[in-house]
Amino acid sequence: MKFGTFSPDSAAGPRLGLVRGDRIVDVQAALGRTWADAPSTLLGLIQAGPDAQRRVAALENAADGSHSYPLSGIRWHAPIPRPAKNVFCLGQNYLAHARESAQARGREMRVPTVPVIFTKASTTVSGPFDDIAVDRDATQQVDWEVELGVVIGTSGRNIAKGDALRHVFGYTVINDLSARDLQQQHLQWFKGKSLDGFCPMGPVIVTADEFGDPQTKRLQLRVNGVTKQDSTTANMIFPLDVIIEWLSKGLTLEPGDVIATGTPEGVGMGRTPQEFLANGDVIETEVEGIGTMRNRIIDR
Repeated sequence: MKFGTFSPDSAAGPRLGLVRGDRIVDVQAALGRTWADAPSTLLGLIQAGPDAQRRVAALENAADGSHSYPLSGIRWHAPIPRPAKNVFCLGQNYLAHARESAQARGREMRVPTVPVIFTKASTTVSGPFDDIAVDRDATQQVDWEVELGVVIGTSGRNIAKGDALRHVFGYTVINDLSARDLQQQHLQWFKGKSLDGFCPMGPVIVTADEFGDPQTKRLQLRVNGVTKQDSTTANMIFPLDVIIEWLSKGLTLEPGDVIATGTPEGVGMGRTPQEFLANGDVIETEVEGIGTMRNRIIDR
């Protein structure tokens, strides 16, 4: 299944949708007569658990086409517009990216021996087709990073590697936008990763059963139509089951938690000369089996 958060028109607020072909079903409206307290948000559905999710899944094969809208006529929001926690992120989880990052900073390249974890503030999350307003008083070096996003479905702590993928609800696309000059100034990553709007997410969450093996997916990112990143999740240093095992040690992962699993080589910082996003640039961020986001940089 593919779930999204959408507005059917400019006056309507965000609502939970189930994608069915070239249309999206308003879940709460479709189930309203038979289920008065049906989840109204995707986060609420994830937190409601498997029984509620199976009930919503029945809409996928329903013959009734009411309470649905063409995908071409809606406004998309991030699937989870405001996560309950910061977004968990992996740094240097692709060997070639770790190498280009070290070279850009004039440092010796060291392959991480454990997953490198940082977070992005929940206020960074923006929609898959939103403009990204960049405060140029804060940064002059905005960089791109295509990533596979993972959404936890079942709570757990000290999760064993062999059980890790059973805790996943689904997968989405993330662009881990980064202010490289702020990263350099602060000597850590949080501030440079956490400017408002710096985590476009979407357009949908594809459930784990439909998505398949998360380590076989192609990732691509284009700026103004020019390919900058093109790799596969097979190149991760730490695959997802290891990430979940390591992250959950002594730390409870909860339904709706979001993990960005790292970016491959091809970021602007690692190029010669370096490239950063300018006013009007359009970024297309794509993960195989999920879809493509399209965001424009707008200076403010």
